[in-house]
Amino acid sequence: MTTPNPENDELAGTEQPFVQHLFELRDRLLYALYGVAVVLIGLFLYPGPSHLYDLLAKPLVSSLPEGSHMIAVGVVSPFLVPIKVTVLAAVGLSLPWILYQVWAFVAPGLYKHEKRLVFPLVMASTLLFYTGAAFCYFFVFGQAFPAIQKMAPISVAVSPDIEAYLDFVITMFIAFGVAFEVPIVVVILARMGIVTVSQLRDFRTYFIVGAAAISALVTPPDPVSMIALLIPMVALYEVGIWAAIVFIKHTQAPEEDAPVNPA
Repeated sequence: MTTPNPENDELAGTEQPFVQHLFELRDRLLYALYGVAVVLIGLFLYPGPSHLYDLLAKPLVSSLPEGSHMIAVGVVSPFLVPIKVTVLAAVGLSLPWILYQVWAFVAPGLYKHEKRLVFPLVMASTLLFYTGAAFCYFFVFGQAFPAIQKMAPISVAVSPDIEAYLDFVITMFIAFGVAFEVPIVVVILARMGIVTVSQLRDFRTYFIVGAAAISALVTPPDPVSMIALLIPMVALYEVGIWAAIVFIKHTQAPEEDAPVNPA
């Protein structure tokens, strides 16, 4: 085993005292909060909390029987729930800026081959989470809510509570956003050497079974929603296997690329 040569270490001379790291962390956290605050103020000005909630509730409201409306059970729910939606929307829209601050904090301590791995994964994970949430809102809700309303007994007046709906939507957005992170998990596991690409291919059948179970647990009780989550997860698993091959090839450390001396 060869010991690293300090003269060839690209991070040599970049070490900082612990206190400076704390100051840097504080600054990055403040920058992230400032970004969220700016977006939050903008959303309060336009379109406003009430309109944001109306937009969030549109898939459900459009599927309700004629004359039905959502209700607010809590006394302050009509005031607090739209504000919660606005805060969550501000954090969601600020996610790229927040992740950039995280990247700016950790990047100086990474080698070049590590940066080639981490930065694309951070960007890809953000886009995949957004894609999962958007897929849930535009497709799954549009298919699931009408199917659920058709299952409701005629004797039941459907009037969902606005706070219960918000909790349901957040759960679904997180479930679909995390489910769409399958390629990232696959790449990390393969790059860390926990599993090989061959093992990932052999594990395909077990993954499909597990994905089906997860889809049945986190989606509404209708087959459309379950299939709508299952198919992307299986497809993204295949994408993850392909991406793992590419990342392993292009993010190896120099020592990994060098031939081993038999002597």
